[in-house]
Amino acid sequence: MNYVKAIFLICLLFHVGSTASAQNITVDPTVTPEVLVKNILINSSCLSIENINASGNPTPGKQSYASFTAGSNFPFSNGLVLSTSASKNAEGPYNQATSIGERILSWNGDQDLNIALGTTTSTQATVLEFDFTPSTNSISFNYFFASNEYQSFYPCSYSDGFAFLIKEVGTSEPYKNLAVLPNSTIAVSATTVHPKINSIIVEGTPKPGCEANNENYFKGYNSPSSPINYAGQTVVMNASTDVVPNKKYHLKLVVADDLTRNFPSAVFIEGGSFLSKINFGKDRTFASDNPVCFGENFVLDTKLNAADYTFKWYVKDASNNYVLISGATTSTYAVITPGTYKVEATLNSASCTATGEISVEFTQEIKSSNTSIVQCDDNTDGITIFNLTKVENIVKNNVSQITNQGYYETLSNAINKTNLILNPKNYINKSPNQIVYARIENAYGCFAIPQITLNISNYVIPDQAPFETCDGDEKQDGLYQFDLNQEVTSKIMAGLPSGLVVNYYLTANDALTETNPLPNIFKNTIPNSQTIYVRAVNGPDCYDIAPVELIIHTFDPPNFEDETLYLCKGEQMTLSVATGFKTYQWSNGDTVNSTLINSAGDYKISVTDTNDCQKTKTFKVILSEPAVITGADIKDFSGIDNTVKIIYTGVGNYKFSLDGSVFQDDPTFTQVSSGIYNAVARDKNGCGISNSFSLYVLDYPRFFTPNGDGYNDLWAIQNIDQMPDYSISIFNRYGKLLKQMTQNSSGWNGIFNGQELPSDDYWFTLLFTNGKIVKGHFSLKR
Repeated sequence: MNYVKAIFLICLLFHVGSTASAQNITVDPTVTPEVLVKNILINSSCLSIENINASGNPTPGKQSYASFTAGSNFPFSNGLVLSTSASKNAEGPYNQATSIGERILSWNGDQDLNIALGTTTSTQATVLEFDFTPSTNSISFNYFFASNEYQSFYPCSYSDGFAFLIKEVGTSEPYKNLAVLPNSTIAVSATTVHPKINSIIVEGTPKPGCEANNENYFKGYNSPSSPINYAGQTVVMNASTDVVPNKKYHLKLVVADDLTRNFPSAVFIEGGSFLSKINFGKDRTFASDNPVCFGENFVLDTKLNAADYTFKWYVKDASNNYVLISGATTSTYAVITPGTYKVEATLNSASCTATGEISVEFTQEIKSSNTSIVQCDDNTDGITIFNLTKVENIVKNNVSQITNQGYYETLSNAINKTNLILNPKNYINKSPNQIVYARIENAYGCFAIPQITLNISNYVIPDQAPFETCDGDEKQDGLYQFDLNQEVTSKIMAGLPSGLVVNYYLTANDALTETNPLPNIFKNTIPNSQTIYVRAVNGPDCYDIAPVELIIHTFDPPNFEDETLYLCKGEQMTLSVATGFKTYQWSNGDTVNSTLINSAGDYKISVTDTNDCQKTKTFKVILSEPAVITGADIKDFSGIDNTVKIIYTGVGNYKFSLDGSVFQDDPTFTQVSSGIYNAVARDKNGCGISNSFSLYVLDYPRFFTPNGDGYNDLWAIQNIDQMPDYSISIFNRYGKLLKQMTQNSSGWNGIFNGQELPSDDYWFTLLFTNGKIVKGHFSLKR
């Protein structure tokens, strides 16, 4: 059983190895340059080939140019390969261990390649070159680039180079490189086509990575099962160029190593892909973003001599088959309907048939409208300022997909997009009724050119009388606001057609250009008198522009400030202002400059001047009367803290006095000495003095000196005899009663039981019959 399994496994491995080997390309380095070009590369009888040469690896038996054949998983079934090492080394599978290649110091680079790539360091160059004469106007062939530089960080810094160089024979013009990225002049290489490469560390040294570069053209990295022995490769690309029929060209295919001579590269060219074709350019379709414009005279031109060729034109039908176009036998064909077209041009003198093919689609017609702009003229000379952009939607029929590409003074300029009007919003016409041109385009550059006639309005807004108002705020500076709609527009519109819309502007130029329109509530910026401009429009058309004079009258009579007056109760008063005003109107109905009043309140007088400007003054009349003093709050027996607060009634504003001589605003008096007072109140507004009110402020002496000198010998309370009945009890510090006194007592002389009491402090209690009690103490001094 084990023996059978072993035999089966050996057979299986042999089968798998054979299958993998069969997928590798097979390289034949013995093929001559003549065979490589004429039998493998070229597949067109419309090319004349001569002067074929090749050079490469100088090592015998290791030719660096060769033919190859490949299996189904390779981009090309056959072709030729040009390598920077022995061409046989291109055979797969990929072996990273040997990918560094071989360095042959005697194998030089190529100067033409250096010039084309802008370098001086190419080495180990392989060249295949020849002359050819095409019978058509285009050549092309397919290729891809493979390299062992596609590993590690190398594409960030290193790449071998290659180029397909072409120029006309016998000229000194430089070579043109066909091995470039599509729609660019960037040469294809490992540094220009690669994915993102991360930084790595090599033998302890950091090596920086780099971002992806044209990654869409990188096919991928190869594995040990790859059909070729290279680390990575590009996608298949096409090299093509226009040529002139029957002119001789030199084509030089060259690949070379860089200065390191390490990690070889190769270019693989598809066998039979080198074709001489008729080139009509890229497809004119929506998919290619290049359809033919509606109405365009689109002619397919083979650029071949009609006498030398026989032409057949075809178009694809609904089944996707080419159908011969009857009667189309010339070198050109005018396309008027969409479709895919093909031409076959057969050279009469040889078995050469060249073909060309193109797909054509047409855009829809761009609908446009001629229109006019009617503008006003501020000085009737027929020259004014037009905003051409006002009709930008009209000329393109409001189609949002169509764009305005500018305005031009001539049709020729509009067609050629030259001498664009630079400021279309402020264009000054050159003559009355001038025509300018708008260029409108669709997304593909197709255009139409509608006309715009610049007309001058013949309508007139009648001259307007000044619009007057009064400066209605407190500051009479000649600046005040107008409600333009209410105060001005209604008068301007009188007699004009209905439907007009008006706006106002500070200057005539602003009105012409419709810039900086004024707000409806407008406050003049020039005191007293200012001219603004009204613009009336009828839809998009200007009807007329006219000046509007605004006049602001000031009215600031002297001595007209509000007043406050006082009216004594029961009296009358005359209120008056100056004479000479146009009208007077009092709030109580009087219409002269004065009025007689007998009650308090606010009285207003409004006067007008000759401009009917109004000014209002308010008299605030306040009632006043003499006060009536009804009592007093007295704080006495407190020394310097004695106070008196006068109690009164009355609606006036008063000053108060305790002696009728010195008055104060506050009815409360402080630090009042003991004594008898007659309080009065005086009306500040002149309405008289109050009744007199008698009051007493009492206090006791803080000491007495009973030494018989006739001064301060008795302790008694001054003016207490004017008060209701009372009794006074005097005590020593121990509370012993020493003396009692009443209204009939003259005072205490400091004697108790016939004996003079010593100097000391003594206490008293004052008791009024109304229940008020005052206690205190005093000193006896001897």
